Amino acid sequence: MKSEIEKITSLFEEHRNEENAGPMSLYMKGHFPFLGIKSPLRKELEKQFFKETEILKKPFNQDFVEGLWEKDEREYQYTGITYMGKFIKKLPKDAISFLEGLITTKSWWDSVDSIAPLVGELARMYPEIIEESINGWCIDDDLWLRRSAILFQLKYKQQTNEALLYEYILKNADSKEFFIQKAIGWALREYSKTNSDSFKAFIAGNNLAPLSVREGSKYLS
Repeated sequence: MKSEIEKITSLFEEHRNEENAGPMSLYMKGHFPFLGIKSPLRKELEKQFFKETEILKKPFNQDFVEGLWEKDEREYQYTGITYMGKFIKKLPKDAISFLEGLITTKSWWDSVDSIAPLVGELARMYPEIIEESINGWCIDDDLWLRRSAILFQLKYKQQTNEALLYEYILKNADSKEFFIQKAIGWALREYSKTNSDSFKAFIAGNNLAPLSVREGSKYLS
């Protein structure tokens, strides 16, 4: 009997498209090879896979995600993230360590920015992981952990811990790293929709990178 990894591999290989694969890899700066399965088709294939295997009716399978992470083509990591999203509200607190490992493995903005909201969901259920883990991420040597810390509240809206958001931003405000400056701008832009007065006061009272300010101010007149 084929494993779930073998089944998803067989399904994806049937839809490999070399014409798409090159440009998709180029878009990711050549960091990863692709099968050439664009997002709409991949999502349909994922639905087919979930239905045929009934994997979503079984307990969360960490080995399945790890197996997808070991695959070369990037679509497999995307499917791993989709799968985790189906279980995020059922995962235990110690899943934060697993998410941390995924953030720091085969890291690039595409995977990290999809995992950060999962971290956010886990932190809603277990707020103590902020002090236990995420506080450390915001000053970690790994830029992707820092980016994840800045972005994990992105979907929180009125539930955003403003003091924590600003603390993380200020601890990274002097970073010359593009992906950190961009993350700061993105987090501020989202929060500006919830509290524009606070946002305006924050950028006026602090020395932030021009990129962060420009990105953060996109929704304001």
